[in-house]
Amino acid sequence: MLQDTIRTKAADYAPAFIEVRRHLHAHPELSYQEFETSAYVQARLTEWGIPFQVMATTGVVGIIEGRNPASRIVALRADMDALPIEEQNDVPYKSTRPGVMHACGHDVHTTCLLGAARILSETKEQWEGTVKLVFQPGEERNPGGASLLIKEGVLQNPAPARIYGLHVNPQLEAGLVSFRGGKVMASADELYITVRSKGGHAAAPHLTTDTILAASAIIVALQQVISRNNNPLSPSVLSICSFQGGHTTNVIPSEVKLMGTFRAMDEVGRFAAHHHIRRIVEGTAAAYGAEADLHIDIGYPTVYNNEALSAQARTLAESYLGAGRVGETEIRMGAEDFGFYSQEIPGCFYRLGTANKEKGITAGVHTPIFNIDESAIETGIGLMALFGAEG
Repeated sequence: MLQDTIRTKAADYAPAFIEVRRHLHAHPELSYQEFETSAYVQARLTEWGIPFQVMATTGVVGIIEGRNPASRIVALRADMDALPIEEQNDVPYKSTRPGVMHACGHDVHTTCLLGAARILSETKEQWEGTVKLVFQPGEERNPGGASLLIKEGVLQNPAPARIYGLHVNPQLEAGLVSFRGGKVMASADELYITVRSKGGHAAAPHLTTDTILAASAIIVALQQVISRNNNPLSPSVLSICSFQGGHTTNVIPSEVKLMGTFRAMDEVGRFAAHHHIRRIVEGTAAAYGAEADLHIDIGYPTVYNNEALSAQARTLAESYLGAGRVGETEIRMGAEDFGFYSQEIPGCFYRLGTANKEKGITAGVHTPIFNIDESAIETGIGLMALFGAEG
């Protein structure tokens, strides 16, 4: 039985792919700078006789053909980029790049897809169709590597009918996975606001316009987007995360800059909110006698998991791992550029447990002490291979 073969190979190859993950972890690269990572992936695919092409500068797209290649086309996706974080873990495979760390688990994602690629290549006489391996750059930074790959035709020639992607979950124990159909992650847009006036002496505010006060009022007023303009049945979040203005105690600055993020679970409500944000920013600034410029950097869409595909994937996972090791993914207001794929074709974005409470491996992603229980690698490569072969 193919599942038994995949399970055996995943167990046999797990130690080797733990070393792959450690190599990738020690050599992280920022978004759109994944040149060494891309070369490493290309070398492994070449070693296993898997043809590939380079797309979006550092992306790598491989093709594995089973029996009757045109009968079924599936894409498997992993992201490769790291974050601008200084690692604080004391481990032999600690990042060798100052200020750069695989703090979101993309080293794990790349490793799992590499492991699945090897297994699928070795079992291609046992399954039908074609598997497209998508090693993607730039998930952590707009405009999102997924959008660049799509523009370059990653979903064409051959055109996959479905796509699977995974993400580590440091709140879920290693050996467990989770799925959810429908909306699972939020959209993400970046907000850049500049408030301007002529500035002046702090002792004579009546002779100028207080940009600090106007910017503060804008921050407070923007919460109306959530409290009074958003459908309360559809989650959304607006956070201003940076306030830059002034350099001394007695000068009202002529310019204040704000930066933040807006998240939504509804694509229609998302773009309606952009109108409300602009109205509030410009109107509040004017009420205080200032001017305001707003730039909304359109980011990632919501991640929508096709219900039927997610249900099928969950059934396969239960067959492969056992029903007790498969759970339900929670809705998150975090964002993922996998949403670009799932807006185009049926997608399934699932979670791979990487925690081990007994060993103290519970730190969240995007933190300097994030790490994984490496036993998750065996689960990750096996399940992704299964989705390639039978999903």
